[in-house]
Amino acid sequence: MSQIVHHPSKGLKLVDILVTIVIAVVFGIVYKLWSPVYYAVKPLGFQADQLVYGMYFIASTVAYLIIRKPGVALLAEIGAASAELITGSEWGLSVLVSGIVQGLFAELVFAAFRYRNYSLGVAGLAGIAACIASFIMDLYYNYIDDLAAWNLTVMIVARVIGSFIICGVFAYYLVKALELTGVTNLLRPVSKADYDALEK
Repeated sequence: MSQIVHHPSKGLKLVDILVTIVIAVVFGIVYKLWSPVYYAVKPLGFQADQLVYGMYFIASTVAYLIIRKPGVALLAEIGAASAELITGSEWGLSVLVSGIVQGLFAELVFAAFRYRNYSLGVAGLAGIAACIASFIMDLYYNYIDDLAAWNLTVMIVARVIGSFIICGVFAYYLVKALELTGVTNLLRPVSKADYDALEK
């Protein structure tokens, strides 16, 4: 599953920013529409709703896997949170603050791999990093202070697993499906593999 290239990533171009904004708006709407799913699962108990919580920061990993440049994950998550806010999020302005922090944490993971690894595993790690950011925000807003230790543990485990699956596995194969259309190749810097293919 590893996809590692050894060329330096180029800076963002206008088309990269515009495509990232489009991705952000699409997922901002998805975030808004996802709330009924989240609340529908909640009554199942045992923190089952946390298994689908990762959808709220998938924009960062999808945008990065498509465009593969620095800053994209953060920009996408901020844009998606902004779109969710504009469409009437019940969480108000806090959704934008959360988007900034979650996008930043995901971005730091891609930066740690020097923006050269586009594998499922790295996308999943970015999802987990965004998940950690979401817990930080939950603590800040006092959403989870009253949970018993066992319940908090279940919540953490479920959200981490769900984040890896949604932001890693699902995002990875979603982008793979888009790659089959050839559209993603228009948005990425030329890799060594592309040059090698030309020489054959």
